[in-house]
Amino acid sequence: MTIKEQPFKAVKITDRVYWVGAIDWTLRDFHGYATQRGSTYNAYLVLADKITLMDTVKKPYRDEMLSRIASVIDPSKIDYIVSHHAEMDHSGCLPEIIDIVRPEKVFASAMGVKALAQQFHHDKNIVAVKDGEQLSLGAMHLTFIETRMLHWPDSMMSYLAEEEMLISQDGFGMHLATTDLFTDQHDQSVIWWEAAKYYANILLPFSPLVLTLAERLGKLNLPVKYIATDHGPIWRGDGVGQVVAKYVEWATQKPTAKALVVFDTMWESTALMARAIAGGLAEAGATPRVLPLNGAHRSDVATEILDAGALIAGSSTMNNNVFPSLADVMTYLKGLKPRNLLGAAFGSYGWSGEAVGHLQTMLTEMKVAIAAEPVKVQYVPTRDDLMKCRALGMQVGEALGKAAKG
Repeated sequence: MTIKEQPFKAVKITDRVYWVGAIDWTLRDFHGYATQRGSTYNAYLVLADKITLMDTVKKPYRDEMLSRIASVIDPSKIDYIVSHHAEMDHSGCLPEIIDIVRPEKVFASAMGVKALAQQFHHDKNIVAVKDGEQLSLGAMHLTFIETRMLHWPDSMMSYLAEEEMLISQDGFGMHLATTDLFTDQHDQSVIWWEAAKYYANILLPFSPLVLTLAERLGKLNLPVKYIATDHGPIWRGDGVGQVVAKYVEWATQKPTAKALVVFDTMWESTALMARAIAGGLAEAGATPRVLPLNGAHRSDVATEILDAGALIAGSSTMNNNVFPSLADVMTYLKGLKPRNLLGAAFGSYGWSGEAVGHLQTMLTEMKVAIAAEPVKVQYVPTRDDLMKCRALGMQVGEALGKAAKG
């Protein structure tokens, strides 16, 4: 393959670094996480003495990446490939790219070498690099930073010193399909929603490790002009410090006055109860966020919980159990391991009424501190029933106010 006019063009980040990834405009689901704005699979070409490709892309996008590379150099001139993360959206075409490019060396973390071998059952010679190890690209240098379980065991980042660029794999990313390469080129409300959604649905379970990474980056005191992620646009300028600070905030999960009321309903009785609870929360000074699951996706609930202090879950009883949408979202949230939450359960039923008890158990298993006794109503709530719901909201709201202050 030679350099010539290409259907897909590389985008210059600096004089020596190009974005050569792919844009997935059609992606709408990522492991059960709703991605309404699509995504990108980012790869970077470093034009050092040893020309280096940083990551590859999802397998169906191989030719798009090769076309972008070929708009800058003949792909056969690539000397090194670095694989920061073995997940298929970044490594799916790696074995094929190795065969096409025939680089001198391919590098990954020790766990990355193992994961790639287990995924592809290949005979490629991949060199394991250690945390803190430096790789000379000639006049430029890479330093490898292991970030195990952020969010796979093999995960690592690279620091390109001469460009003051942190190649951060899945850290600091977001699912957002775009031709605008930098975060400051976008509506900031969209950027911060998608960044928060990504953190909540991908990295929240690993928050203690995020805090460790932030502390480590602080001690390394690396000058960083760019954070080049594996998904979404690149952070630069003030955005670099802002996203690191946000990660610390999200990882700390300090309680706020926001309370989520998450529910589903069969004949509107549970919905009526949810509205009364929201009124009680507001009266106690909390900020209610009411999320009926007939219109809220599990990944949006997870995003909302990122800066919430309380989770109040409600369900009709169906087949002696919680409503299916509640089972789904509660199972999903349990896996994300949110911390520092208060909560309560409520719901309505016809003739058995087990759902509220199941929700109470689910909240307890999530280590949510129960702040009010559950409210359970048979058939249609009376005025007295709704007053009990309002009192539940007030009780949680008052407890939340104390927690947020303390």
